[in-house]
Amino acid sequence: MITLAIDTATKTAGVALLDDERVVAEYFFQLPVHHSETVLPALQRGLRLAALDIGDVGLIALTVGPGSFTGLRIGASTVKGLALAAGTPVPVVGVSTLEALAYNAAGFPGLVCPLLDARKGEVYGALYRADGEGFPETLMEERIGAPAEIVGRHVLAEDALHHAGARQRQDDMGEALPAVRPKVLRGAGIVRRQLDQVRRACPGGCEVGCGACRKHGRGRARRRPR
Repeated sequence: MITLAIDTATKTAGVALLDDERVVAEYFFQLPVHHSETVLPALQRGLRLAALDIGDVGLIALTVGPGSFTGLRIGASTVKGLALAAGTPVPVVGVSTLEALAYNAAGFPGLVCPLLDARKGEVYGALYRADGEGFPETLMEERIGAPAEIVGRHVLAEDALHHAGARQRQDDMGEALPAVRPKVLRGAGIVRRQLDQVRRACPGGCEVGCGACRKHGRGRARRRPR
């Protein structure tokens, strides 16, 4: 299945095409222009070089925040237009920006706390630990606050309890953690697991997934509270 992943949540915009787990094309931009000026041209070029059409896409993944409100709106409107242009219903799954970042440390036995700059001395953050399959499991829900509030004493205390065992387990792995991959690819790698969960949880039986279903309140851009 062809998966299209788009990330417009931060200053760096990303577009990726995957054929199952194989990366077909990926583009990243950190330019002083709106994401609307880079995402669609990159997608068009990627599809053309891969000899694909938008109708070949079987799943669309989009980072839904936290992040830049303007960037999230651009991403959501772009994905909505692409889903309509495909001609047939295309499942759309929203991926947390922080969870996508946490997947860079998949398999790491210690605590993982991804952070994003929220300005005014605050950050967006969440807390994860690997589950039985090595995938990040949420321990602390996403929130905004001062860094000391996000990475508080309770986090440091809990991590200290597992430090010795975690270090030993990491040594036993025999190799370092994999290099950090762009979060747009991590997001594409986890949407298949989320898609099944979303469909089971959706009381309306949405064909395109609750990431595009307003009545269930999913897939909305999370705006920084004033």
